[in-house]
Amino acid sequence: MHPLVKKIEEKYRKKALPQFNVGDSVKVHTKIIEGDKERVQIYSGVVIGKQGNGLSEMFVVSRVEFGYANEKVFPIHSPGITNVEVTKRGKVRKAKLSYLRGKLGKAAKVEGIFGLDAVAEVEPTEEAPQELVST
Repeated sequence: MHPLVKKIEEKYRKKALPQFNVGDSVKVHTKIIEGDKERVQIYSGVVIGKQGNGLSEMFVVSRVEFGYANEKVFPIHSPGITNVEVTKRGKVRKAKLSYLRGKLGKAAKVEGIFGLDAVAEVEPTEEAPQELVST
């Protein structure tokens, strides 16, 4: 990428981004503007894909509500996204989870990561807290 483009994009990039991968359950806090009022709406589901890089990086969140499968694409660096909160880490071996599309109930579940593995996924640079370490 050209250095001038990088310099222009740098001011629009978000500084603090949570680390999440495909298979993780997330809550995406989106800003909704209705007339002159503003509110935050939460969209929760499983990340089934990530694509792009730089400002054009996006992720797809899938959820099932009222018996219908629903997907939404979010740009990571969008000013309309206030926060992305990871609720559960998922253990998957694919980059795109398109096999989850249209699945309901137990068929739409992703195996989770628990204990020290989840802590290592969240904070790869720091050691695990001592209360979580079993001896």
